[in-house]
Amino acid sequence: MTAFAISGRRYRGHDHVRLMSGPRHGRRRRGHFGPAHAGFGRRAGRGDIRAAILALLAEQPMHGYQIIQELTERTDGVWRPSPGSVYPTLQQLEDEDLVHETASESGKRVYELTDAGREQAATSPEPWRAIAAEGDDALVALRDLAHQVVAATRQVAHAGSAAQLETAQTVLRDARRSLYRILAEDDADDS
Repeated sequence: MTAFAISGRRYRGHDHVRLMSGPRHGRRRRGHFGPAHAGFGRRAGRGDIRAAILALLAEQPMHGYQIIQELTERTDGVWRPSPGSVYPTLQQLEDEDLVHETASESGKRVYELTDAGREQAATSPEPWRAIAAEGDDALVALRDLAHQVVAATRQVAHAGSAAQLETAQTVLRDARRSLYRILAEDDADDS
C-alpha cells in the first residue's frame, strides 16, 4: 500500500494523505477484502453455480438477484456468487431449455424450470450445503478482523498527524512481518 500526499490540500495542519494500492492510483480496485472470494471466501466452480441455480429454481421461480441473495444466505456468507457468474449461467440454462424467463408482476425477469430443468434439478445436489460446511469460523473471524484493520488504517490516514502516520506504518509493517512469520514457522515444523 502506498501513502502519498496530495499537494495543495491540507487537513488539520498536514497534507492530506491517501492510501492507494496497485499500479493504477486513480482508480479504486475491488476485491481486496470483498465478496465472492476475494481471498477469504470460497470461489465456486461452474458446476456448483449451475447446480445451485437449478436446485433453487426447483423450489420456486426467482430472479437473478434473488438467487444471489439465497446462496449468500444459505452459506452464511461463505459463498457470494457475483452477477457475472449467475446471469451468464441463467442464459446458458435458458439456451439449453432447462429454464425459461417470464415477467413478474414487478416487471423483473423471473426464471423458472422447464420440465427438462426439473428432471435435471432432481439429480443435482444442493451445493450450498457442502460449501456452507466448508465455511470456517476462524476464517470468517480473520476476514472480519482484516476489515477492521483496514477501517482503522483509513481513520488514521484521514485524521492522524504526521507522527501518527509514521507510527501506523510501523505497526502495519510489524503486523505483516508477523503474519509471514506464522507461515514460515508452520513450514519449518513440516520439514
